[in-house]
Amino acid sequence: MPVCDVAVIGAGIVGAAATFRLAEQGLRVCVLEAAKAPATGATARSAAGVRVQFTEAVNVLLSKESIWEYRHFPEILDADSGYKPIGYLFLVPEDEAQAYRQALRLQAELGVRSQELDNNQARELVDFAEEGIAFATWGPDDGVIDPHAVTMAYLRAAREIGAELLLETELLEARAVSGGWRMTTGRSELEAGAVVNAAGAWAGEVARRAGFELPVEPYRRMVFMTGPLPEAEGLPLVVDVASGFYLRGEQQRVLFGRSNPNEPPGFREGMDWGWLEPTLEAGMGRFPWLERAGLDQRASWWGYYAITPDHNPILGRMPGLAGWYNAVGFSGHGVQHAAAVGRVIAEEITEGRARTVNIDPLRYERFAAGAALSERNIV
Repeated sequence: MPVCDVAVIGAGIVGAAATFRLAEQGLRVCVLEAAKAPATGATARSAAGVRVQFTEAVNVLLSKESIWEYRHFPEILDADSGYKPIGYLFLVPEDEAQAYRQALRLQAELGVRSQELDNNQARELVDFAEEGIAFATWGPDDGVIDPHAVTMAYLRAAREIGAELLLETELLEARAVSGGWRMTTGRSELEAGAVVNAAGAWAGEVARRAGFELPVEPYRRMVFMTGPLPEAEGLPLVVDVASGFYLRGEQQRVLFGRSNPNEPPGFREGMDWGWLEPTLEAGMGRFPWLERAGLDQRASWWGYYAITPDHNPILGRMPGLAGWYNAVGFSGHGVQHAAAVGRVIAEEITEGRARTVNIDPLRYERFAAGAALSERNIV
């Protein structure tokens, strides 16, 4: 029976980052991936944004550390992360002005760059209807990466130092045994001293197969793409806070989307074209020039968010289950936090506690304590 120090469930960007950092510490790491290839789930279907503009310190710091790593990928992993600081622009409605100014102060205290722009300054970056907008916040270091390239770079580096990637290896059952966990897969059994659940939208199901419940559920999300449009050139990622509509430039086209608040949880597949009209209605109210855009249906796609009750991840050891660690429930922020999460999970396992970022606010125990995190910058 194969034996490893740590089994990582899921070869998306979060699992890959954790695998590399654990292997870097000299541990024998096995990655169990149910699909035929890595980075085929939410990682492949992400809008690829990274930003420090959060309202809770732990989320700001996870993004700060991750963006630093993506920026320095060539030195760290001899690879290109695809990081481009195109910036994030949040259009803040009047009733959110106080909260967003408070967030700007927090971000400054934590050493990240963000600033308030008046509407005239913001309109130099993107043309929008100003009605109801008090001001905008701008993060010049926010931007995009290439999630697939990042995932593959982490896995390549991890395998070069001994990690093993097991594809088409679905976890069927995990049982606590003396000194760790015994896992049954569709191929064989293996034992590990510790398990990292990094299964994305499937994290809740992985937990059930280990005999416990984890409050993570899959929700389908749509990403739409326009045809060629002059306004796409140089367009940052822009969020209309009031409606939740977002867009950004993608070469000569505009990528856009909006979460459906009425979408029920579950593994629904395929595009929900019925959600296009409500999305465009919200978008064109703020960005009238979108009326000139044609839709490229073949370039549009769907994917899953892994969502928790407070829309924030669950990180660190699982109370009452020795050797089980969570890196789940990112609610759309997995790409933004993955690099730092890889570090803190490795620290939890090798040093007993995360130190790069204090992840206490994101531990599972917050739900039992009634201390859910009230992050306002959820897109």
